[in-house]
Amino acid sequence: MIWQEWWVWIVAGLGLAMLELAVPGYVFLGTAAGSVVLGLVLWGEVPPAEWLGASLTNHLLFLAVVSVVVWVVLRRVVGVRKGQVKIWDRDINED
Repeated sequence: MIWQEWWVWIVAGLGLAMLELAVPGYVFLGTAAGSVVLGLVLWGEVPPAEWLGASLTNHLLFLAVVSVVVWVVLRRVVGVRKGQVKIWDRDINED
């Protein structure tokens, strides 16, 4: 099937990365990186590639786990800075 091809996952990851440029907030970046990692695993035929086999469910599970790991790492590296708090002293509806 088409999801067994390594290049499909890399193209999907690049497409999601381009979509991330249009939508701010790191919404698609974790999934894009996970998709590229999945494509590289299938291309390099490293050990998880054998487990992935022909099952779309295994592909999507691997993608989800890698995406969450990438998202957590990105959140740690470029996430909310400590001590950065916005204090509201005026309400725009008060006038």
